[in-house]
Amino acid sequence: MKIKILSTTLLAATIVLSSQVVAETYDLDTKGAHASIQFRIQHLGYSWLQGRFNTFGGSFEYDEQDPDSASVQVEIDTASIDSNHARRDKHLRSKDFLNVSEYPKAYFESTSFNENSDGTTILTGDLTLHGVTNPVTINVEHIGHGSDPWGGYRRGFEGTTRISLKDYDINYNLGPKSKEVELSLSIEGIRR
Repeated sequence: MKIKILSTTLLAATIVLSSQVVAETYDLDTKGAHASIQFRIQHLGYSWLQGRFNTFGGSFEYDEQDPDSASVQVEIDTASIDSNHARRDKHLRSKDFLNVSEYPKAYFESTSFNENSDGTTILTGDLTLHGVTNPVTINVEHIGHGSDPWGGYRRGFEGTTRISLKDYDINYNLGPKSKEVELSLSIEGIRR
């Protein structure tokens, strides 16, 4: 009788503990270049200028049983901006734009993650850039997850958003069609 009660108690404890899944933490795979932060902005309304930030890092937490509890933290080295043109990059680092000597880092900290039944996801959070913090909304797609060939486990997302330069006190005039920047984020994380 005591064995039956003990077995039942252990089974119940196992069920309760297995239902309390903890969110998994993933580090962005920047060393393997499997994560990127890219941007594009119209140049005078005639063409698109594209670029990226080469140096950034961060992590995210994700729980398949409770995706809405996901969180993301990213830190960007603003001096790592790269538009494939050294002279232009020097200007982008100047006081006219990012002012990297005064604001060497940009930060994103999520505030909510809403995964909808149709597969779309909305990530909201606070973006700090050029010394100014504003809320942003990012449209996210969960690309996939699974084991990698090196014994690790990975999960990836893509996201897009638009930000207004004036919202971050960047007022350099590039023309009326050049007031917003489109950001594309491709994030692959390695589970800790």
